[in-house]
Amino acid sequence: METSLYKEAGVDIDAATDAVDRIKPAVRSTYGPEVLADVGSFGGLFALQNLPGQPVLVASTDSVGTKAELGARLGRWSSLGHDIVNHCVNDILVQNARPLFFLDYLATSKVSPAAIEEIVVGIAEACRFAGCALLGGEIAEMPGVYTDGAYDIVGSIVGLVDRTTLLPHPEQMQEGDLLFGMPSSGPHTNGYTLIRKALAGKDLEQPLHDGGPTIADAVLAPHRCYVPEIDRIQAAGIGLKGMAHITGGGLLDNTPRVLPDQLAAEFVIESERIPVLFQRLVQWSGMQGLEPFRVLNMGVGMVLIVDPADASTLQTAAPEAFPLGKLVARDGDPVRIRQI
Repeated sequence: METSLYKEAGVDIDAATDAVDRIKPAVRSTYGPEVLADVGSFGGLFALQNLPGQPVLVASTDSVGTKAELGARLGRWSSLGHDIVNHCVNDILVQNARPLFFLDYLATSKVSPAAIEEIVVGIAEACRFAGCALLGGEIAEMPGVYTDGAYDIVGSIVGLVDRTTLLPHPEQMQEGDLLFGMPSSGPHTNGYTLIRKALAGKDLEQPLHDGGPTIADAVLAPHRCYVPEIDRIQAAGIGLKGMAHITGGGLLDNTPRVLPDQLAAEFVIESERIPVLFQRLVQWSGMQGLEPFRVLNMGVGMVLIVDPADASTLQTAAPEAFPLGKLVARDGDPVRIRQI
């Protein structure tokens, strides 16, 4: 066989081709009749036909971040695929959009077709769950840019919402509106640079607590997708005034993104509601004061803002939702957190 100077330099085109061949069934499993181009096309094609009302496209992009390093080290590839899709889906969900299609970008120092296959299988599973097509992607092998074994897992999403149903509605928010939390499955995709430092030297296969999951399982639990819960809430006739996806920046930085200037979020956090994993991470990392609520989601993946009259109906439609506080007049900081 002819020697490949490119392969000797560190890029194996055959490995990338093998990876693409491996992922084709998973990618095609997300296709509906709207997808007009097959795997390998230069551009993904998605037909928009007979859209009612005032359709608005909503786009977002994000990364799994340094959670990918921990997942790669432990060989937990598939869950990382779920992470990137669900993060992006939730980001557009807060504007009341539902996903149409998703694109991924996977970069590494050396392509492992088996690892790429597992990641994309996870991506495809998450896309099917959320109801969107995996329309395209890129596999980049860049030795010298990424350290050996490192992966960068990035995704972009495009969704659709009718302009008349866009969220949030800051003009409708008022003092006394209630804040509810939807539980997270774990740290989701944020805080992992500190989490990895806090876990240094620990046996990740040990149980987090008696009868609980291992530390590895707990910290690598996939980012949760909230589409089914929000669908049920809205089907029950609840007019959500706003939602905040609690990602990097935690409750402190994400909640103000959907609030009007004159209102603040007053959270009352019951210490017993904070999941054990987050209690341990705070202890192991040495974080104090409000820092945990800016670095981690602390068990809250999504904040919902509703009229008090809708509280009972909301908890019937989404039994996991729990009260977190209320909106108050702003006098200084846009978020206040009180632990009890």
